[in-house]
Amino acid sequence: MTDCIAKQRTIGKDISLTGVGLHTGKEVTITFKPAPENHGYTFVRVDLEGSPVIEADANYVVNTQRGTNLEKLGVKIQTSEHVLAALVGMEVDNCIIELNASEPPIMDGSSKYFVEALEDAGIVVQDADRKEYIVKEVISFTDEETGSEITVIPSDEYQVTTMVDFGTKVLGTQNASLKHLSEFKSEIADSRTFSFLHELEMLLEHGLIKGGDLNNAIVYVDKELSPQTMDKLRVAFKKDSISVKPNGILDNLTLHHPNEAARHKLLDVIGDLALVGTRIRGKVIANKPGHFVNTQFAKKLSKIIKIERRNKVPKFDVQKEPVKDINDIMAMLPHRPPFLLVDKILELTDTGVVGLKNVTMNEPFFVGHFPGAPVMPGVLIVEAMAQTGGILALSTVPDPENYLTYFMKINNVKFKQQVKPGDTLIFKLDLITPIRRGIVHMQGNAYANDKLVTEAELMAQIVKTKNLE
Repeated sequence: MTDCIAKQRTIGKDISLTGVGLHTGKEVTITFKPAPENHGYTFVRVDLEGSPVIEADANYVVNTQRGTNLEKLGVKIQTSEHVLAALVGMEVDNCIIELNASEPPIMDGSSKYFVEALEDAGIVVQDADRKEYIVKEVISFTDEETGSEITVIPSDEYQVTTMVDFGTKVLGTQNASLKHLSEFKSEIADSRTFSFLHELEMLLEHGLIKGGDLNNAIVYVDKELSPQTMDKLRVAFKKDSISVKPNGILDNLTLHHPNEAARHKLLDVIGDLALVGTRIRGKVIANKPGHFVNTQFAKKLSKIIKIERRNKVPKFDVQKEPVKDINDIMAMLPHRPPFLLVDKILELTDTGVVGLKNVTMNEPFFVGHFPGAPVMPGVLIVEAMAQTGGILALSTVPDPENYLTYFMKINNVKFKQQVKPGDTLIFKLDLITPIRRGIVHMQGNAYANDKLVTEAELMAQIVKTKNLE
């Protein structure tokens, strides 16, 4: 995980679209709303009590029949992929998606109308750096049952290639590629969903495409149309007559691209991989993609990213001239040995601080804490992180000697490795939110021996004091 040069982006204002849901046939309104930095994509079911939120997360995928369906605590979102593809394609990082039903409107079966709505809302650049996962090695997932496979390989930017083989004469083999995300709007967004006639008959029999008509799905005729099927289609689509074009699709639609089916599959891949939860810098090659293999790959990639992020240790030059030495630290903090647990400050910015402590056998706490097998107490590691965070907090006031930091809350503390004599501890603390009214909210990580040893979320308050002796 790394910061890239680009900044995160959201939209400028609320914007709504109304249409019918493909599977329910009911009218539904979708509203895109601006979201804060590091929010990602969330769906909000405003038609349900409490307006429950479902994050666009691969771990919430419960079903991939006829679309990618999410569920969290019994609340469902159906066919999320076209909306998510539009957000990724327009390079929007943070967005709240409100729905008054379980599925977005199908519109014309593509992402085109969602892209246009996002454009109308305007794109707003935010302050935070965009984070992306840089692919450094080949990662693959194969569905043994279908032979579908998705692979991501290193690349300078996010690219997607889809290769599809439908095993029918009417469609056959098609390929589609997206070399630059900036081409999504013009090359991919208007590619509509499609179905084969044999699938359509089954869906009609089961009442599964109540919102479908010949304007939001391309229907490839892969079998002979019987008079009975013709009658069923006329009733289902409320048409006086239906016929097959020479290119093998039902009438009323003209293809936007000769390989529109492959382009739509590419659109689906982009939408499904949005569920990874972070941007990807790599080339995705999808052979016979479908929602199942897409989302299984998203789950695998998400897990890999989470593990790498957790184990990633920042590199610091511990030999360079410190920003603050022990005397500078004592001038800011009221702590004194043996309770002063930071030796020097390596880095200090408006939003973060890096401190260091050399752990030696001379530490007074080793006398009573497992003297036969000395281990630094976890609570003192957290205290050392807190003291390092205190330097960050007090650096925001002009006269730090007249202030103290009192810790209000410590959450999500995890001890992952032991710290022993001879270890060099590095503490990295970063603001989670800007400092307001003297409240400092930080994420703290402690590292030793190129491993994360402790992590905690810390909240403190900067308080002005009278002259302390």
